Amino acid sequence: MSGSMLEKLSAAKAQLSAGDARKRLELLFDEGSFVELDSFVKAAEGAAGVLTGYGTVEGSPVYAFSQNSDDLGGGMGRAQMAKLTKVYDLALKTGCPVVGIYDSKGARLEEGADALAAYGDLMKTVSRLSGVVPQVAVVAGPCAGAAALAACNADLVIMSEEGELFLTPPFVAKAKGETVEGAGTAGNAARAGVVHLVAKNDGEAIAQARKILSLLPANNLAVAPIFEWEEQPGAGLNDMGEGTQKADGAVVLDTLADAGSAIELQPEFGCGVVTKLATLAGNVCGMAATTGAPLTADDSNKLARFVQFCDAFQLPVVTLVNTPGFAPSSKSETQGAVREAAKLCAVYGEATTPKVSVIIGEAIGPAYIALAGKASAADLVFAWPSAVISPLEPAAAVALLKEDTITPEHTRAQAEADYRANEASAFTVAAAGYIDNVIEPAATRQVLASALDLLSSKRESKLPKKHGNLPL
Repeated sequence: MSGSMLEKLSAAKAQLSAGDARKRLELLFDEGSFVELDSFVKAAEGAAGVLTGYGTVEGSPVYAFSQNSDDLGGGMGRAQMAKLTKVYDLALKTGCPVVGIYDSKGARLEEGADALAAYGDLMKTVSRLSGVVPQVAVVAGPCAGAAALAACNADLVIMSEEGELFLTPPFVAKAKGETVEGAGTAGNAARAGVVHLVAKNDGEAIAQARKILSLLPANNLAVAPIFEWEEQPGAGLNDMGEGTQKADGAVVLDTLADAGSAIELQPEFGCGVVTKLATLAGNVCGMAATTGAPLTADDSNKLARFVQFCDAFQLPVVTLVNTPGFAPSSKSETQGAVREAAKLCAVYGEATTPKVSVIIGEAIGPAYIALAGKASAADLVFAWPSAVISPLEPAAAVALLKEDTITPEHTRAQAEADYRANEASAFTVAAAGYIDNVIEPAATRQVLASALDLLSSKRESKLPKKHGNLPL
């Protein structure tokens, strides 16, 4: 190689190593595996503002890009989009995941309509690969406007506390007299359900991305990896079978998942539901649990989005059910509870991935239909002996159906207890064929492991159609 060529190569590497973009990619990929693509592509004003390439994460191939706000703000333009297009095209051809590390101050305004077209191409490309290969977005710095739309279209969004994520810049809103504490921050994004995980810094965010990628299949036609596993210490559930009040789905879920395997998603949003990626007896699955409270619009939205993601990549879904139903309040209705509940029903019914539900407490009315109904959602349904399954809450059912049985000798409380023990009993519903088995709490993990093994070869064809219409 000539001296001038060596000088050019050295200068290019020096320029592109500015900022944190390269460091972030080196943290993402296994040591020494990162191979850069299009390192000499430049915009008219200088560097393209993004590094792209591929490597391995825990030994599996992954494509990635990392924007660099130190290069003219990391602005999106023709050159940057050309580099991103190549990464996405290669990911599509090879069936490999894509990680996008966002750190850009916006579009290259000097490129005018070309910059808008570049963002349009990015959003179209992200949407085209949705459900084909896993996409993980890491918000490490500024991510605004159209870039925020592209990032939030990824399957999973991880945000550093040092990042910013918004459609409208907070200073613009403030100029219009609108001020919201924490606008654009990771904390606000977490509470709004915009991001799945929050990390203290970009290094921690990238470490979380690595762990998530290690659990996921390479694409929608590949199988998820199988891991060596250990049970949680003290994994017995015998002390949780004495009544619905003790059946906290979040606690039970933690006990069922393999030790150290669970990653909770959106912990600050829709807090009536807990959703986690985890392994159970070494098999990757989505695990969801209701916590005993009525389901709000946010709860339904969170759970529907989680099940749809699992279904896209054929990850089995385990649902632990304990809820008195959808929140019965005017405030909940005005927040779109019916729309989100309908969406939840549609997603569960449409999903063809293996679905196993365990009723560990109450399963009342439409919530039972959506989350544990064999007729509409689940492949297998189990229940604990203390479970209560009813079209209405027992108090309401007694008021409507058993009012004439209330006497001084047979109080309302006794009537409700009788209703729970008889008409709404897990054994009564199982006798009608709507529950596959009534199991002891201590047997739950073993039963679920067996069920997932049985359903691993599940094949279910959908009717020929372009797509279903969710109640959006």
